[in-house]
Amino acid sequence: MSHKENISVDGKLTRQQLKELETKKMTPLQKFFELVIMILPLVCGIIAILEYKLIPDKSMNNNPNTYLWVLVGLVIAYNVYGWFSAYRRVKGDKSVYEKLRFRAPLYSALFLLLAFYDYMTIKTGVLTQPFVPCMNFILNAAIRDYKMILECTVHTLWLLFLGYTSGVVLGLITGITCGYSKRCRYWVDPVIKFLGPIPTSTWIPIMMVVASSLFGGAVFIIALGSWFAVTVASMTGISNVDKDYFEAARTLGATGRQLVFRVAIPHAMPSILSGCTQAMSSSCTAIMIAEMLGVKAGLGWYMNWSKSWASYDKMFAALFVICIIFTLVTKGLEAVKRHVLRWQNGAEK
Repeated sequence: MSHKENISVDGKLTRQQLKELETKKMTPLQKFFELVIMILPLVCGIIAILEYKLIPDKSMNNNPNTYLWVLVGLVIAYNVYGWFSAYRRVKGDKSVYEKLRFRAPLYSALFLLLAFYDYMTIKTGVLTQPFVPCMNFILNAAIRDYKMILECTVHTLWLLFLGYTSGVVLGLITGITCGYSKRCRYWVDPVIKFLGPIPTSTWIPIMMVVASSLFGGAVFIIALGSWFAVTVASMTGISNVDKDYFEAARTLGATGRQLVFRVAIPHAMPSILSGCTQAMSSSCTAIMIAEMLGVKAGLGWYMNWSKSWASYDKMFAALFVICIIFTLVTKGLEAVKRHVLRWQNGAEK
């Protein structure tokens, strides 16, 4: 690549181009290890497939091909992704390849973990069946009972949306108001210090008696945890804004509304978004507790119901769905945070 090709249209180097210029040329040994790392997930995936097929099962395994097809699908997906990243790299875009290179060791560890878990469950019985079911049992249970799991998933997402959204909105109002106004903070701060240390589970027996419905009580519990996290983060962030910014804005004729929305909130945004992320973690914990102990629907309720019937494969299936949902939600929040705070590292040209 020539020097002219490294320069963008407006004559400035992009972040990716600067990184390429600063990167030292790899030695043949480094290129070899780079290739090994990229191929390793395929090798580990094949190991997981061979472990599942060649080692005999210690207990009965109905519909054994379900887990096998999942493993094969994962290996094929990584292979396709790898060829696509190589194609993009040849075209000059190394971002896809770099992401795959960064995650390749994790994918390798995942395949090995799946192989180890399968070996410890259905192959040897070290993890006692059916209390700790193998992956094939879990997948088959999820397929058999997918309608009920889907219904419970929708209920959990709706409950999470209502509780988290209401808690965040009220937390932003309270935190911004208290952070900007010392008078409001004087009255609200003791309430925050009093309610903050109380665990979420403590409110469940109270809500079961006081609330008109279990669903409304669960929404309140989730909202309360979210409210506390966002309030504290917003209040702290706005309180720590440099006073010189307010003085400069007042000198330029800014009104009180502009001081809040144009000065205080933008500078406190990193703290506010961190509070929103922490609130999501609190909400995920609260919703599982509320569904297991009070609400008569949702994934938490489904896990408790499956355990009462000794259907541990269904219980683990719901657990995996919960992990996937909350991982996707957290990733979404991180994407929003990166977009809103893109000015911190400078937007790419």
